[in-house]
Amino acid sequence: MKILTAAEMREVDRLTTERYRVPSLTLMENAGKSVADFIQARFGDLAQRRIVVLCGKGNNGGDGFVAARHLLKMGAKPDVFLCADPREVKGDAATNLKRWKKASANLVVIRNSTAWHSSRAAVASADIIVDALLGTGLRGPAEGLLAEVIHDINRREPTRMVVAVDIPSGLAADTGEFAAASVRADHTITFTAPKRGMFLRDASGAVGRLTVCDIGSPWGLIEETGKGALRWSEPREFRGFAAPRSAAGHKGDYGHALIVAGSVGKSGAAALAAWAALRVGSGLATAAVPEPVLPIVAAHTPEIMTEPLAATETGSIAFRNFESGRFDAIRKGKQAIGMGPGLSTHPDTQNFVRAVLGARSVPVILDADGLNAFAGRAPELKHRDGALCVTPHPGEMARLLGCTSTDIQARRIERSQRAAADWNACVILKGHHTVTAAPSGLAWINSTGNPGMASGGTGDVLTGMLAGLTAQHGPESWPHLLAWGVYLHGLAGDIAAAYVGEVPLMASDLIRAIPRAFQQFYAESGRA
Repeated sequence: MKILTAAEMREVDRLTTERYRVPSLTLMENAGKSVADFIQARFGDLAQRRIVVLCGKGNNGGDGFVAARHLLKMGAKPDVFLCADPREVKGDAATNLKRWKKASANLVVIRNSTAWHSSRAAVASADIIVDALLGTGLRGPAEGLLAEVIHDINRREPTRMVVAVDIPSGLAADTGEFAAASVRADHTITFTAPKRGMFLRDASGAVGRLTVCDIGSPWGLIEETGKGALRWSEPREFRGFAAPRSAAGHKGDYGHALIVAGSVGKSGAAALAAWAALRVGSGLATAAVPEPVLPIVAAHTPEIMTEPLAATETGSIAFRNFESGRFDAIRKGKQAIGMGPGLSTHPDTQNFVRAVLGARSVPVILDADGLNAFAGRAPELKHRDGALCVTPHPGEMARLLGCTSTDIQARRIERSQRAAADWNACVILKGHHTVTAAPSGLAWINSTGNPGMASGGTGDVLTGMLAGLTAQHGPESWPHLLAWGVYLHGLAGDIAAAYVGEVPLMASDLIRAIPRAFQQFYAESGRA
């Protein structure tokens, strides 16, 4: 799905009404109901929760009135605060204000700071605060009464949840500006498609966890209207990968992934990556590891094949494996290489990594210590065939580019797209809303994953998954395939977190959830 600007979103709404005869009032009704549905599904037991809905005078406030009305039907008793003169509410928003008044007499009008001061304690004590103050039409920073309300919302206790309607109030939909002066939401329920500014600058801290809701605009209309290069990863985006396997298929049809990883003390990285490659459907997976750790890796998962490599004095892969032709013999017959997890930064090992990358003949996914071999030497990553994917976290990306992690985080999309073009490689910048950037400039923003995945080994799992998918499906449409792999990785993490919780989540939990991630993906992409 394309990520839209505010103007493109308005055009989608207009065409939905004019071309497909969906009234704007229906779109608002669907939007508000989707917010109420989310709150009911996410928090439950609405009758026992105190809910406050803060509405502005525009259409965002209209969405809030609809949400409040549906919450009332669900058994909640929401308190609605209108931070404007009711006479300023126009159009569809005014219609839904009238509908709310008819459904409930519970409306507090706040026209100035004095009125807000007498109400803010009641708002601050709410279990759930619904932010429907300002929408995507914002032209500058919030001022006056609304700025004061936003400031006080952000001073809430950590246990008080904020759900933003369409976009956190105060955040610029196109640029991500004013994030510091916007509502800091725990969840944002946006409509039809994500907005570009939600992923720029410091906006992710304001948006929280983003959910995109369909309110009646055709998917094809979003594709027609959006002109940018950013896409949102969701099941429809990857439905081409949901095709069932041939009844006559055999393991040789689904590729052989080679995992080059591990060292003494880090054997688990190799085991996790190779295990993950098999879990995503690679027909075969071989782990090429230093000889001292081979017995550990071989004993971990019986389906993993292993190849021993000569080791340095510290137990990492020695450069002589490349010089002697030993590695070249192992590489034959493989369709993808995942290299880097647990390799160590031993100089001899890093020379080996650079040599392998320079001589590659199949797609390579480079991660972890494989990336560290190019710290300060990023131009050496460039290769004419483009069959390279790098998967840095912000610290590794900063080392590659010679800047700070703060700079990377401030310009995640721009940095990823520029590096992909400069290196003629796919760049997967990990973190909240992982970016998958192609050399062409196209980039996917990932919609899955959770903070529990900030745990040792989950990156190794991603490397293995990407190698397994590449070996299985081949290099055609590779950036699209990689973005799907990132999506599945995050989805497996979400499924695992739902079972074990975010804090206890481990990389092995994620791998065990991969089968359920496939099942959910198939169901959501329409596969019978």
